[in-house]
Amino acid sequence: MHRPHTHAKEAAPETEGRLIRWAPNYDWWTHILTLGRAAAIREKTAVLAQIKPGDVVLDVGCGTGELTLRAKNKAGSTGQVYGIDPSPEMVGVARQKVTHGHIDVDFRVGVIEDLPFPDNYFDVVLSSLMMHHLPDDLKTRGLAEIYRVSQPGGTLMIMDFKRPTSLLAKSLITLMLHGGMQTGVQDLTAQLTTAGFGQVIMGDMGFRPLGFVRAQAQKQE
Repeated sequence: MHRPHTHAKEAAPETEGRLIRWAPNYDWWTHILTLGRAAAIREKTAVLAQIKPGDVVLDVGCGTGELTLRAKNKAGSTGQVYGIDPSPEMVGVARQKVTHGHIDVDFRVGVIEDLPFPDNYFDVVLSSLMMHHLPDDLKTRGLAEIYRVSQPGGTLMIMDFKRPTSLLAKSLITLMLHGGMQTGVQDLTAQLTTAGFGQVIMGDMGFRPLGFVRAQAQKQE
């Protein structure tokens, strides 16, 4: 698999989504906010995505690559795994991890609304704690792009914050620095259906503020 050269001063692309630029501290901060459960949550996300050996996988909004690396473990040496993120700082940290670990994962700076991949390419697409950074119109455009690059019957697995529906949930979301959320992962069903996804399944992640939605790209072979 071709891996692009690391560009120390790679520019951030134009996007309406929120960029996280404090990449060196991201893994530590996520560990704290999840009360030490970040690794287990990412592993559960990879398991729920049902990644098989040999699958071609994309992690959209890959951040520092923690979920992407777990996807590579599932896809194995015959699988191809890519991660994109609009933050050059995040991609830089992710590239350092695969370089140090001699792991074949292709990390690129890119945006969900303009995925640099051909149609019908991926068996599985992942999104972890990224959708809540996007305005609604960008979510719609991004899901349409994910549908475009997904194989017929390909899986989309989204793990993200749930819209809080109780005082406790609102308190937890506020403690995790996401107070004031009006929508959550459980509200994506209509946009997924519009994009062309079906067989939508929703559930919890075993950590109260987080949930998931999994769907399949409804395309003709």
